[in-house]
Amino acid sequence: MSNRWDRLTKLEKRIFELRLAQARPDIDASLQKLYGGRSDFAVWVERYVEIAREAYAQRPADLRDLDLQRVHEADWYQQSDMIGYSCYVDRFAGTLKGVQEKIPYLKELGVTYLHLMSLLQSHSAPNDGEYAVSDYRSVASDLGTMEDLTALAKELRYHGMSLCTDLVCNHTADSHEWAMQAKGGNETYQGYYHAFPDRTLPDQYEENLREIFPETAPGSFLYIEAMEQWVWSTFNRYQWDLNYGNPAVLGEMLDIILNLANNGVEIIRMDAVPFMWKQMGTTCENLPEAHGILQAFRALSRVVAPGLVFKAETIETPDNVVPYLGSGTFTDKECGIAYHNSFMVYLWSMLAEQSVVLSTYSLQQLPEMASAAAWVTYVRCPDDIGWAIMDDHAAAVGLNGFWHRSFLSDFYQGDFEGSFSCGDVFQYNPETKERRICGAGASLAGLENGVEQDDSYRIDLAVQRILLIHNMIFAVGGIPLIYMGDELGMTNNYSYLSDPELQDDSRWLQRPMMDWELAAQRHQANTPAGRIFQGLRHLSLARQKTPALHSAAASNAVWTHNDQLFGLIRQSPRGRILVLGNFSDRPQRVSSTRLDELGFGGDLIDQLTGQRFAGWMDVDVRPYGALWLKV
Repeated sequence: MSNRWDRLTKLEKRIFELRLAQARPDIDASLQKLYGGRSDFAVWVERYVEIAREAYAQRPADLRDLDLQRVHEADWYQQSDMIGYSCYVDRFAGTLKGVQEKIPYLKELGVTYLHLMSLLQSHSAPNDGEYAVSDYRSVASDLGTMEDLTALAKELRYHGMSLCTDLVCNHTADSHEWAMQAKGGNETYQGYYHAFPDRTLPDQYEENLREIFPETAPGSFLYIEAMEQWVWSTFNRYQWDLNYGNPAVLGEMLDIILNLANNGVEIIRMDAVPFMWKQMGTTCENLPEAHGILQAFRALSRVVAPGLVFKAETIETPDNVVPYLGSGTFTDKECGIAYHNSFMVYLWSMLAEQSVVLSTYSLQQLPEMASAAAWVTYVRCPDDIGWAIMDDHAAAVGLNGFWHRSFLSDFYQGDFEGSFSCGDVFQYNPETKERRICGAGASLAGLENGVEQDDSYRIDLAVQRILLIHNMIFAVGGIPLIYMGDELGMTNNYSYLSDPELQDDSRWLQRPMMDWELAAQRHQANTPAGRIFQGLRHLSLARQKTPALHSAAASNAVWTHNDQLFGLIRQSPRGRILVLGNFSDRPQRVSSTRLDELGFGGDLIDQLTGQRFAGWMDVDVRPYGALWLKV
């Protein structure tokens, strides 16, 4: 124990002990799932508590003040004024200091949640977009220092913004110190990974594993000549999966989590969490022990930083995602937020089909989520779109799941007649015939085609599509996350094709450098960039003034009796809102009778524009338009 603990006041020590007593049942229960059969179980539990005690002693005074605020406003990340923005540091502003200089731009957009994607020191290229971490305690040297990160987090808090960054917790780079020690023959660090002397066990495991990158990284095991062993490598040859069956690994990662929290990070995106536990005879995804790891991290971190929130990066079907938000005795005690990957898929599906039937039905099947949880809703991300359309959902509305997914890939690759999109295929799987799609949001929505053809009508439709799908993520529930450049309608980045280190990864199509010259047009209403930026800013202001959009409010997809018109009711004691979105290029109508059946009879007002509708009238929605109706 350091002298820092001894320098704490009696009250500060008492606060820690009270928090520990409150969290102790969850600490013990979560760790019991993982290591309960070990003879040294109690020793490891106390080791984790000591890690937490040391981090608490080192926590800066301003962050202790933040902890008190968060305890008394536990729903801070669920409130309707939460607006997110996501970017790579180097591509947005060069360095962390550069990001600090761009805070006024973010404030203008209404941002209160800034997600800076993987910024820790990573493996030399290729590095999976910097998700092959070689040092968890250092910022990438070209981005700045850990002191720069701390200063940025403090400045963001001053301006009402919370900092989110990534923790790659399933694997390290093979250049990480632990991996280097393992290569050198250190048995302790070889135990940090899954290493096998021959292919016997790897072959047995692979009978049930799926390939994540079948084109570029087939298989899940890699032979390391220096070790004369096979190492588990789910994603890429330079990313080695950590062995959480070894309690020392959990201790190391807990210490890293608390270090990030003590440097001002308020939300940690937990990368690739479904893969963290391995068990023979399973897919090694979404196992109960993977949840146990997150529950242990949550229980121990709340003793040090009770306001810290984990974001689950799990691109799975809803049935697999929702449990990461907590269930059973661990309801509200796992991750606070998770990506709503399915809703992103449904948005693009509705635009391609000009039909809302499949999406409405699928959303109605979503399992109930914990009351203190929130979705992160988004239209694009730095990675691909995997068409997570469930076969049984498609069948229920008269579609074939495989052929619908194939249609979506064709459409957004631009190979389907009438398509407005300019996308590209990512990771075609020759066994399943499934394809994923890449592309900037504006290019997928038709803006690139419209500009290339100098067609003002096509440009106008594309802008309306872009604003419509963003409107939906602002309304559906959770934290809407704008991906860098989408607020300006930035199109595909083809420059990656001339870079030998990037050209084989089509995800770089939607990872451009920020176009600050285009950003200068954001106040010009006659430009696509100006229309989109001001449209999103308007949505931010409207959302802030609509408490019914708090994440705790129920979010129920409803039938409008119009197959082109998506309907969603947000309902709670804070109010009721009926969200309507027209996913066709023609005006659409919902009848006054149907509105009355949905509980929206009588005079209505649109929260977005202030437009009023008489109770006896049908309501018309313009092409690719949206309304937020309130009685």
